[in-house]
Amino acid sequence: MAASLVMPSPSSSSSSATSAALAAAASLSSSSSRFLLCRRTLFECDSFTRIYATNTVRCDMAESNRLGNVKPTIPILNDRTLPRFLESVPVERQVDRNNSKIKLFSGSANPSLSQEIAWYMGLELGKINIKRFADGEFYVQLQESVRGCDVYLLQPTCPPVNEHLMELEIMIDACRRASAKNITAVIPYFGYARADRKTQGRESIAAKLVANLITEAGANRVLACDIHSGQSLGYFDIPVDHVYCEQVILDYLASKKICSEDLVVVSPDVGGVARARAFAKKLSDAPLAIVDKRRHGHNVAEVMNLIGDVKGKVAVMVDDMIDTAGTISKGAALLHQEGAREVYACCTHAVFSPPAIERLSGGLFQEVIVTNTIPVPEKNYFPQLTVLTVANLLGETIWRVHDDSSVSSIFQ
Repeated sequence: MAASLVMPSPSSSSSSATSAALAAAASLSSSSSRFLLCRRTLFECDSFTRIYATNTVRCDMAESNRLGNVKPTIPILNDRTLPRFLESVPVERQVDRNNSKIKLFSGSANPSLSQEIAWYMGLELGKINIKRFADGEFYVQLQESVRGCDVYLLQPTCPPVNEHLMELEIMIDACRRASAKNITAVIPYFGYARADRKTQGRESIAAKLVANLITEAGANRVLACDIHSGQSLGYFDIPVDHVYCEQVILDYLASKKICSEDLVVVSPDVGGVARARAFAKKLSDAPLAIVDKRRHGHNVAEVMNLIGDVKGKVAVMVDDMIDTAGTISKGAALLHQEGAREVYACCTHAVFSPPAIERLSGGLFQEVIVTNTIPVPEKNYFPQLTVLTVANLLGETIWRVHDDSSVSSIFQ
């Protein structure tokens, strides 16, 4: 529903020039009002703080652990419904869905997510030719014009990280040389984010290096999901839109109908306390517990102690990613020793490096809830796994970033 400006009717003696001026003002006000309406709706979505609030609607998703299927539950956008927390924003928004000034292009890292994002936005993916030479070098050619367009390149830097990162940089370079107006790198999973500081002497800060590479390639903006730490945002010399996927997981947990008094949110390490605290606040203001560990090497974790009470509780472990699952599985074992009734694992990025599948499917977890920022191959499916789509969240973010830049250009 587009907002409009109500103005008094002109008198019969008004000139045609006055009428034209009023019409132009009404059109301009309509555009700005629509922009303000979109922003207000976004803030209303962000204000969803309690899992059992009266104004929330729970998702209609089956529980994978009850079905006992080998494949995970994958709620994907379809013709019937949208995820409930975005139903307030209808697909038929007051924007030009056939606008030729916005282009979406997908890399080879996660084409299924790119297709879902394009479906939500009511657009088609742009035609692009990505191939390799015999020695493994990438070749990228855009097969349609992007001159003067806002271009969004959809490419997570998931394994193999180096290849997908290089592919993204060449895509950015191709768009820059094709005279694109703005280039936004949509990176659902930002690789190298864990190398964000120096913990020992003579270490590299690879997160800063990768940020420089993307900037120098020609990107004007970056849109990323749940980056490992907040300081990585400051490594970019261009604007970064940081999208939090916790709302997708919270909406799914609401369908579990777990009593709020039985919930406790657990951070698997001290570094994730801020993330777990924010998650607990939105999960019926649940209490917080912390697993203290000592790490003796990369991908090696040793659990030492538990801070907080989990006896008889449903523990929800929250992290940004699961790589080898060493940290989260040892934490779950400790929670069971301390009397936790059930343990759920929630994370945004399912990296799942070996032996993660064996650890996660070993019976420690009631359910492992992840998103599709990284594609999960069928060989990594196990009965406790649930994969939630973030296509609607990213699609809506892209539209609002585009609306923001469009409205800004009106007032320039």
